[in-house]
Amino acid sequence: MDEGRFGLKVWFRRRWCPKGIRPAWEVRDRYEWRWLYAAVEPTTGQSYFLLLPRVDRHCLQVFLDHFAAAQGATSRTPIGLVWDGSGSHRSTKLVWPDGLTALPLPPYSPELNPAEQVMRVLRERLANQIFADLDELDAAIEAVLHEWWEDPIRLQHLTGYAWWRDGVTAITTSTS
Repeated sequence: MDEGRFGLKVWFRRRWCPKGIRPAWEVRDRYEWRWLYAAVEPTTGQSYFLLLPRVDRHCLQVFLDHFAAAQGATSRTPIGLVWDGSGSHRSTKLVWPDGLTALPLPPYSPELNPAEQVMRVLRERLANQIFADLDELDAAIEAVLHEWWEDPIRLQHLTGYAWWRDGVTAITTSTS
């Protein structure tokens, strides 16, 4: 699980152009944002996304409640949610839905979080684009996410590190 900020401020990435010619850039920076909350199951490619206006304890609580309900998390079917140590994650005022458990990552280890890859690819796909408003940005984000919903294998290849698969196999084998 991770959050990523996406907004109307343009992210510049490299662009191809003829040698010796500087590419033209159109810039209209506006500081309006959406936060994409993402949970990815790396071994299957299943995912859950929610666009919210901020990253704070209240929005995180909304995400946790919706995620637990959508995934059917209960004490009989528990779900572990891997996440980093961001400020909103450390809030003692969060109420964890029944069946949902936090699995914290070690400090300063974003490379261990599969959802980080989702944010990286989204930023690459949305780079060098100008959006008229937040609704247009939302539509662009949803278009990329739709590709993963239609074909979870693509998301599995993006996030399913070998050590995730091996770890799940080892846990399943040891509990059998």
